[in-house]
Amino acid sequence: MTQELLYDKRGEIGWITFNRPQARNALTFAMYEGLAEICGRMAQSKEVKALVVTGAGDKAFAAGTDIAQFKAFKDGEDGIAYERKMDRILDTIERCPVPTIAAVAGYCTGGGAAIAAVCDLRIATTDAQFGFPIARTLGNCLSMANYARLAALIGPQRTKEAIFLAKLIDGPTALSIGLVSELLPDVAALQARADTVARTVAGHAPITLQVTKEALRRLQARLGDDNIDDFIRLAYASDDFREGMAAFLGKRVPKWSGT
Repeated sequence: MTQELLYDKRGEIGWITFNRPQARNALTFAMYEGLAEICGRMAQSKEVKALVVTGAGDKAFAAGTDIAQFKAFKDGEDGIAYERKMDRILDTIERCPVPTIAAVAGYCTGGGAAIAAVCDLRIATTDAQFGFPIARTLGNCLSMANYARLAALIGPQRTKEAIFLAKLIDGPTALSIGLVSELLPDVAALQARADTVARTVAGHAPITLQVTKEALRRLQARLGDDNIDDFIRLAYASDDFREGMAAFLGKRVPKWSGT
């Protein structure tokens, strides 16, 4: 396990920590794969009864995919491959047979927000910020499965607002729209509450929880059946995507061309 992704067992509870606080816990492909590996083995190992996913420090849960991961992209097919990879990883997390709890402090954006969205429960600090500001930053898009998850969680209109306005959803708003179930004042309180919630669900009937998870997953998955590869290819092959990357890395405002 890479030191950028930590895993430890505390009795019946597993804790997964994104450990790149100097980069707001921006996610590398190795971190994604490590998270999926832990979640994927739970069906066989039964080593814990609940998982808590969180970020190191108080600045971020995870501020999306590390932009350096996109430098090698040459065309739309690279975008298709990336979204396929993300769909596989997120599906593995979503299918994890034990309850998953996202404990969110600070920024939870892009890939970080996608991970939080596939967890069963989400709690956060009051200063948490959720969103997919891609219309302001990279000019790429989400997969159909991720659009479906967002629409199921917060509704189509709020999904459009989140994407179109590139506006982050703060903690109080996230609570009011049901994106999170609780707000805590600081990281210490968040960690303590995550432990309590995890131990509560770990003490309940595991088959009931597993069946409920899978039933709701199948219900939501029907919304994501359509294929939008043509649009994913369009976004990742665009001049705007390359401009968005260059602007992000150069710490400047992108100049969108619509091409």
